[in-house]
Amino acid sequence: MRLLALAAAAALALPAVASAQALPAMPSLDETPGQRTARRAAMRPPELQEDAALQAAVASETRPAADRARDAFRHPFETLTFWGLRPGLTVVEIEPGRAGWWRNILEPYAAATGGTYVPVNRPLEGMGVEDGTADMIIVARALHNWHRSDRTAPYMQAFFKALKPGGVLAIEQHRSAEGLNPDDTAPTGYVSESHVIHAARAAGFELDARSELNANPADDHDHPYGVWTLPPTRVSAPRANVATDRPTPLTDAERAEYDAIGESDRMTLRFRKPG
Repeated sequence: MRLLALAAAAALALPAVASAQALPAMPSLDETPGQRTARRAAMRPPELQEDAALQAAVASETRPAADRARDAFRHPFETLTFWGLRPGLTVVEIEPGRAGWWRNILEPYAAATGGTYVPVNRPLEGMGVEDGTADMIIVARALHNWHRSDRTAPYMQAFFKALKPGGVLAIEQHRSAEGLNPDDTAPTGYVSESHVIHAARAAGFELDARSELNANPADDHDHPYGVWTLPPTRVSAPRANVATDRPTPLTDAERAEYDAIGESDRMTLRFRKPG
């Protein structure tokens, strides 16, 4: 099935960096809501290259129905295209989790295209590949946890070592407003885009491109039980493992209000190991 091509955000070929388009400017700490809206509108989505195997992996009925229901929020085909996924790559996913939302796409795609999918839960104990051999490392919704346990820097260093020159570090992460202390926002599930970019650059990565594919302007990042208030987790009452100052459960009206927001506002970033 042929998809309509959207405006190109950056060249997607691996491992070469072929885009002549300048990266969007970093948001300033005093950016107004109007300036933020204009900046995000200028960040164009990627061109959707035709990849029948990826289309089939995303559309497969072997994926759990709950996974496929989230595609409207997580845009798997578009996001993986933006990151540069293609047949034959060695892809490492960090902390895929029990549900394996990305794994349920990446693993069958790798099997169908001669690639390799490697799930890694403890990067400091091993990346599952030889140094300098991974084509892509995917990190989804994890950096808030790493910040709280001082794992961000050593993990980034492990990723840099595992990737081949020109390899991609692909990141999807709940995004806080700029200028906030990650010590304060990480317990709620959010960190700023500049925090993630700084951490990756400190390990030696170059920011290759960033996209607003997974932005959600309806998410104001201020919820009684952090990002977990929103779908799909939908925390509606105090929990021991969720930071909150609210001692009472949500009312039905409040629950409906947070459900209407949908999933979180997320950054979608592509870094490269120079080479």
